[in-house]
Amino acid sequence: MLSIWLCFSLYSNVFAQDTFDIKGYVENGKTRQPIEGANVIGESLFAVTSSKGVFTFSNVKKGTYSFTISHMSYESKTIQIVVGPEMKEFTISLDESSTALEEVSIMAKSKKREVQESPTVSQIVSKEFLDLNRENSLMQTLKKIPGVSTISIGSGQSKPVIRGLGFNRVVVVQNGIKHEAQQWGNDHGLEIDQYGIENIQIIKGPASLVYGSDAIAGVVDIQPNKIPIQNSFKGEVNVVGESNNDLLGISAGVQARKEKWFYRGRLTYRDYADYKVPTDQINYENYIFTLHENNLRNTAGKEANASFSIGYVSENVTSETFISNVNAKNGFFANAHGLEVRTSSIDYDSSNRDIDLPYHKVNHFKIMNNTSMTLGNHTLHLELGYQNNHREEHSEPVPHGYMPKPFGSKEREFTKNTYALNIRDAFNPNKKHDVITGINIEYQDNNIGGWGFLIPEYNRFTIGAFAYDQVEVSHNLHFLAGIRYDFGLLQSKSYYDWFQSTVDNEDGSTSQVYLQRAKDKTLDFGNISASMGLSYINKNTTYKVNVGKSFRMPLANELASDGVNYHMYRYEKGNLDLAPEESYQLDIDIDHTTKKFSIGISPFVNFFENYIYLNPTSNYFETLQMYEYTQAKVFRVGGEIRARAQVFKKLELDASAEYVYSRQTSGAKKDFTLPFSPPLSGLLSANYQFKDILFFNKPQLIADYRITAAQNEIVPPEEKTEGYQLFNMSFLAEINIFKNVEPVNLRVKLNNVFNTKYYDHTSFYRLIDVPEAGRNISISLIVPFNK
Repeated sequence: MLSIWLCFSLYSNVFAQDTFDIKGYVENGKTRQPIEGANVIGESLFAVTSSKGVFTFSNVKKGTYSFTISHMSYESKTIQIVVGPEMKEFTISLDESSTALEEVSIMAKSKKREVQESPTVSQIVSKEFLDLNRENSLMQTLKKIPGVSTISIGSGQSKPVIRGLGFNRVVVVQNGIKHEAQQWGNDHGLEIDQYGIENIQIIKGPASLVYGSDAIAGVVDIQPNKIPIQNSFKGEVNVVGESNNDLLGISAGVQARKEKWFYRGRLTYRDYADYKVPTDQINYENYIFTLHENNLRNTAGKEANASFSIGYVSENVTSETFISNVNAKNGFFANAHGLEVRTSSIDYDSSNRDIDLPYHKVNHFKIMNNTSMTLGNHTLHLELGYQNNHREEHSEPVPHGYMPKPFGSKEREFTKNTYALNIRDAFNPNKKHDVITGINIEYQDNNIGGWGFLIPEYNRFTIGAFAYDQVEVSHNLHFLAGIRYDFGLLQSKSYYDWFQSTVDNEDGSTSQVYLQRAKDKTLDFGNISASMGLSYINKNTTYKVNVGKSFRMPLANELASDGVNYHMYRYEKGNLDLAPEESYQLDIDIDHTTKKFSIGISPFVNFFENYIYLNPTSNYFETLQMYEYTQAKVFRVGGEIRARAQVFKKLELDASAEYVYSRQTSGAKKDFTLPFSPPLSGLLSANYQFKDILFFNKPQLIADYRITAAQNEIVPPEEKTEGYQLFNMSFLAEINIFKNVEPVNLRVKLNNVFNTKYYDHTSFYRLIDVPEAGRNISISLIVPFNK
């Protein structure tokens, strides 16, 4: 670090010999008062005056420059500045101008108004919310939203769950393109860099009308960031450190725009050690494991992410191309993957930062383009994307059953290439109708490797067409109706074991054969989705009702899996006779919001005609219980309630609660609930803003108190989970380090204040008696900069 600092210092000294700083002051020519917000524009240079009328240009080469100083309330002035060693700070006086502005009509709708007019139950998540509640993964950050939870896998990975449904029943969209990875797996996280995201829309309920298959429970739509303003340059550096897993992370992003062209870029790196749990031993499969210094051994990891985009904007055309790469390596809790610690020669406690076997590596590459063109009363949206998801799972090579000791540690390898094309046409035949038609096409090429077979190689092709119309019955009453048809094709490929197994012949003899685990099979699926709803706005109260039908194509693991999943200690068997899931849902949302108070309720009723689940059977394979995919009818009901109150100027209180009731009404698990069903949960939050303290500006203290009931409704072999109470605290403030520069944002967060030992029913590690992370102190700094 010292060497780097010296290099930068020497570089700065050398560079400073050829460049100079321009410092100026803009004032009212009559009153001599400073003018705030004046634009100072030169060739490749742009600045805005501060509240004290000051502006600065740094590292300007020697020469003569022309600058135009302008402000809405003053006459513009152009000056010449000679930059050199004898240059001094100068003052520009502007004369007031009396400009008569004609009446301006604003025709566009705010984002808030658009959400109110849509019958869909959704919530907008802002950048401020993300910065305030940031956790170790994107979905953990969103857990504070009622109805949203996660299936967690350690400290750095989690999967989205909306109203108790997850995996491929929730669609994650980034910049208009579905995020396609290995989301079918229990321990496969979401490969998205959460830094730099400005706006997310959470859609609760069936959304297949627009998003196609898999959007049966809802959507996490990560929307493109706002286009930078002209002649601007800004960025931020986000630094974070955590105590529980010794995490160190940094993320730096920039964005700039000239007239029509703009770009964005971001680099993120995170390195963390084994995380700590509030227990010193774990009882799993009747084995007692002692934890060294409360570290959950081999849960360390590292991430390195990069993204870049370049865009063009004009009066009728906007286009942006995104390129991103997310790379991660994470360890699996060693005792959970084959009980290796009992027999392994690896010293898992030698270091809390090393990543030993078992571990996984994943790399997710994306390139996407969003283009919109305005042609008369039509706006054409084109979204094109390519994704490559490469995942490797490594474990100690040990023999299982007839399988001899394999060569190498690569147990499984999954490679998915996804090509996607979305076309939408939005047009207004008249002032009362907003019509959108579209088509979605997606092709997947999935390949496998490694010595542990679970699912076969397969190709998948889907195409869907939809149309819907949002009608303005009156200014405050809107009606939406739409229909969609999807067709899908899945081709699974044959697979034979790489080793011979002993089989019994009919004559009583035995043979050594290569068992076939998968066959060449082509399946096709077709389905219709539809949605219809009303939205009524009565002053401060919005009423919504929506009914929809969604569907989901069976996945390759549900259709054709045939192997041992050692992560879960079971043998999984697919079913080629599965039909697409069909879901019917009624959503109601009532929201009353004033400046100082708001309250809302969002109940839903949901029915599955043929819900797909993995059913434990009484059969065994090599001492492992066999699980087979099957289907059943399922009834679900639940919802969320939320309230906010501005008690007085500096104190705000928030409260929310969520509950889901699920019941299988047919099949082998009739009268049972669904796996990973979240229990009744409530969250109370208090936010108090203090007066400025020392160098802390706008300091805030936030306290969160979560109450979660016990989950006694389970599906065997699940176990019941006790309820718990959790207390978190945060301190936020702005720090003005330099004058005329945006303040640094400080956040100090203390999670699990009392180091409570508790189990999250939707956590993957809960199945193996691993509690959630213990007390954690997180400190983050967001350092903005602009030019």
